Amino acid sequence: MDQFLPSQQSVLTMDSADSTAATAALAPNGAADPAAAIDDDDDNDGVPEVAACISSMVDRGGSVESHRLFLARRTALEMLRDRGYSVPEEELARTLPEFRAWWADKPELERLAFSTTLASDPSNKVKVVFCPPEPVKIAVIREIYSGVKEDNLSRLILILQSRVMSRAKESIKEIFPFKVDTFQITELLVNITKHVLKPKHEVLTAEEKAKLLKEYNVVDSQLPRMLETDAVARYHGLGKGTVVKVTYDSELTGNHVTYRCIF
Repeated sequence: MDQFLPSQQSVLTMDSADSTAATAALAPNGAADPAAAIDDDDDNDGVPEVAACISSMVDRGGSVESHRLFLARRTALEMLRDRGYSVPEEELARTLPEFRAWWADKPELERLAFSTTLASDPSNKVKVVFCPPEPVKIAVIREIYSGVKEDNLSRLILILQSRVMSRAKESIKEIFPFKVDTFQITELLVNITKHVLKPKHEVLTAEEKAKLLKEYNVVDSQLPRMLETDAVARYHGLGKGTVVKVTYDSELTGNHVTYRCIF
């Protein structure tokens, strides 16, 4: 699959792998229906709305595998959007039931792959590929390369469902002539940038970085550092020398701004 597949227009719903268990704990006698755990009291205004809200978060059917793949794919779409790539709104709005209805017709990992281009530079193309659940060996890496070598990619993102063998990991740099990011599927079940305790990160452009260094009369090495392997740096696909503006705004950290340079 080389391009985004069309999907029904829908409203993004909240989905959680733990929602079913959490709701069952609220319900009496192990009932899965969240409405059963709420007193039917006419004086409790808004209770039906609360029940409906909780009910919308419950995964009432389908496999755990499809739920994990749905969450990881959605986070990957959000990640590319945040990197500046063109991502259709209908793909971001696809709900879990819609995903299952679309994917279950022909449940092959190849269908989950998608590619898109940088909004500011259409010649910069990226592709996301889901690897099989078995340990990734060199043969798998070579097979993936054979499938994308004619796509004129600038970057590739591999989503792993199992461990990658050490030799296969080394071969990625040897085989691919462009940057390859690897993520375990468990790293993408939740979008870390949406966490309430995570400060706001903004990637500076080359011009903004030059202005910052000139304003404070410093060089890259004098800025606070952030590892290239940091979760946020990996999410944004940042390379060495990139500067990130970090804005803290909470009761715990107070309100302040700092800058970090990737190294």
